[in-house]
Amino acid sequence: MPDVPLGNHVFDLEFHPKSCHVYAGLLTGEIKAFEYDNNDGSCKPTFSLRPTKRSCRGLAVDVSGNKLWSVSKDKAIHVIDTSSGEITEIRSGAHDSAINRVTHLLPNMVATGDDEGVIKLWDPRKSEQIREYKQHFDFISDFLWLEDKRQLVVTSGDGTLSVMDVRSSKPEPIAQSEDQEDELLSIVGIKGNTKFVVGTQLGILSIFNRSKGWGDCVDRIPGHPSSIDALCALTQDVILTGSSDGLVRAVQIFPTKFLGIIADHGDFPIERMKLDRQSKWLGSASHDEVLKLTDVGDALEESDDEKTGEGSQEDSMDAHSDNGGGEAGLRDMVAPAKQGQVVAEGPEENSDEPDSEDEVTQKKKRRKKNKDNMGTRKKHNNTEAASFFSEL
Repeated sequence: MPDVPLGNHVFDLEFHPKSCHVYAGLLTGEIKAFEYDNNDGSCKPTFSLRPTKRSCRGLAVDVSGNKLWSVSKDKAIHVIDTSSGEITEIRSGAHDSAINRVTHLLPNMVATGDDEGVIKLWDPRKSEQIREYKQHFDFISDFLWLEDKRQLVVTSGDGTLSVMDVRSSKPEPIAQSEDQEDELLSIVGIKGNTKFVVGTQLGILSIFNRSKGWGDCVDRIPGHPSSIDALCALTQDVILTGSSDGLVRAVQIFPTKFLGIIADHGDFPIERMKLDRQSKWLGSASHDEVLKLTDVGDALEESDDEKTGEGSQEDSMDAHSDNGGGEAGLRDMVAPAKQGQVVAEGPEENSDEPDSEDEVTQKKKRRKKNKDNMGTRKKHNNTEAASFFSEL
């Protein structure tokens, strides 16, 4: 599992949709690009630039792979040519507060969300926003694009998710959930986007069923000891969860089983996770100042093998922990915990320097459970994590 040292905290990462390239946005405002070997994951740098001295919060690549959109704490949007590494466009003051998320929806539509819950839609061909939504009052944590209905699903720290039909000219959502009484931090679709898994601050996986509407979740799956800040789908029923305890877990949904630990970032919370275009390499970013690439191709094979031989089992993690399930097949992929790592100190404060460690603390200020002031956790080893799930 190659670790690419980056020299500072990573806030977001993005894979190229057509080639073996990956991009990382850093606390310092830098954006670093790498080409990775599809066989062993080894990386070589292709370009590095610093569009802003404030932290780069989010990255998104368009469908062609030619343009990389970045958003930052300075409320600006930068567009970068991925072939040359040159900035081609700057949209200063795109939001009134720090921009937290960005995603590419259609060839001519991009969405951004900020710390105050404002969502904006942009047409790259136009200088001004084409629509603005204000149904949320706290930070936008994640986006999910539903291609079939042209709908954008948004999760927020205010405890609700909302759904917007981008074809409608009305600046309001077509649906919004009830207050879930927990910060919603991440979302991923499963079962052909008929069901959706939402990660929360309290470590609960909330399940929404598309056919039953968006008003409330239909199920809650406990088990994570810390907040679930990142999610991605490995298969139609297996997801990867990135938690603030530093572990990336593989969890099967319906029937619910803990399958194993895919990667370990030591004492540092998972910030973001993405799969590459072939779903072979998982990129994960934490505060350990590295981009970790994990080959999950074997996990896909193990998942298929288990489906053919699992037979009738209880719809619970208990049944899995009694017979071992898929954990044995994933055990070789477990990343060793790193001992003795600390968060490096940032540069001294002055008007010309980038955001410091305080930006990490401030960004995580709403997520204080199970963390110290630097966003680190108490150590949980892999055995303890597996035991925690087995007791459910």
